[in-house]
Amino acid sequence: MYTSYFGLKENPFNLTPDPKYLFLGPQHREALNHLIYGINEKKGFIVITGGIGTGKTTICRTLLSALDQSIASALIFNSFISDNELLQTINQEFGITLSGEGETKKRYIDALNEFLLKNFASGRNAVILIDEAQNLSLSVMEQIRMLSNLETEREKLLQIVLIGQPELQELLTLTSLKQLNERITVRHDLKPLNQEQVQNYVEHRLTVAGGNNEHLNFSHGAYKVIYDYSKGIPRRINAICDRALLIAYSRDTSGIDKKTIKDAVGDIGGNYLTPDEGKRRWLLFSLILLLFGILAVGGMIYRDEIFKFLSALIF
Repeated sequence: MYTSYFGLKENPFNLTPDPKYLFLGPQHREALNHLIYGINEKKGFIVITGGIGTGKTTICRTLLSALDQSIASALIFNSFISDNELLQTINQEFGITLSGEGETKKRYIDALNEFLLKNFASGRNAVILIDEAQNLSLSVMEQIRMLSNLETEREKLLQIVLIGQPELQELLTLTSLKQLNERITVRHDLKPLNQEQVQNYVEHRLTVAGGNNEHLNFSHGAYKVIYDYSKGIPRRINAICDRALLIAYSRDTSGIDKKTIKDAVGDIGGNYLTPDEGKRRWLLFSLILLLFGILAVGGMIYRDEIFKFLSALIF
């Protein structure tokens, strides 16, 4: 609705994980480098974790679009599956078909192993990416561990990437998954963006969408409020900025200030967009300490006058 008004070619703040909008700040660049390194060096298991909306799926999509044609890939985005359904989905993603009747677990694994051996013989690699992996059951996690046994004497035939929320880290610490956890050699945990990166993130998305400062301008205060309410989480930043642009469009203005952002947050609602109260409490505590310090110093300087005043009152 507002794209042409602001001179944009498309909506810069869609919530869908579009690889071309990936903001390669230090965190996301490092995560992508971990993935590429783990796959190319055939490390077997790679784990990428991060909070809701930090950009894990976008990184996953970006990786798939950037993989060399010599790497066969399978993307599993439904993590609420059984171990047999996992094998079935993997084979379907790799284009493996079973001849004859009876789709048993053994037949799925045998067909997958045959495919991987041929793939390896032709100088190719293979990778499975499982999104929202924190939802996988223990039986499926054990099946994934068993798949890592598909290897030659020297190299892994299959690279497995588990992408999930922080709960995935907790899941992997369970005693029953100790063998799987010990096989993971490449890990990275995505953190939210800091205040400077939030501004860079917004400007990056506007640039990709074809925007420029002539048609749209965010004030410095607006960026600060975006950071305070989003806590540096990209998905929240998108939601806030999308609504802010809609409000600015309805008001026939090209400037996005603090009030516009706060109005956008109020429109979205949901109670999940709240300023960082911990940061505010720390600031208040610091001001109180500073005030006590000033009073203490003042008391030392004027202690003689204070003593004379008190003496006069008492005697």
